[in-house]
Amino acid sequence: VQLVESGGGLVQAGGSLRLSCAASGAASGSIFSFNVMGWFRQGPGKARELVAGITRGGTTNYADSVKGRFTISRDNAKNTVYLQMNSLKPEDTAVYYCKSGSSSLYAPGTWGQGTQVTVSS
Repeated sequence: VQLVESGGGLVQAGGSLRLSCAASGAASGSIFSFNVMGWFRQGPGKARELVAGITRGGTTNYADSVKGRFTISRDNAKNTVYLQMNSLKPEDTAVYYCKSGSSSLYAPGTWGQGTQVTVSS
């Protein structure tokens, strides 16, 4: 199983970015590897934190710091998860990592390589 992220970059405060994470490599019997998908981030000198998660059925959860600004969605047919980030703030600057798992995003799973998001003030 591999996760490939795209969509990071440099944006001014108040701007928007859309991250994508495409999963591949799972055999037909292991689709449960993508039951839950989500995004974590790790800012400079900070611990990695969960930003948003989504189940195969579409149930979502968000960190309080991004509620109302970020939207997570997924395309089950493509095993792809998206993170639409609006009203970006300098404190959103971080490396964003995609993760997939069979049950919980806090359980062992598969990580992407990370994509840098930088928000300038």
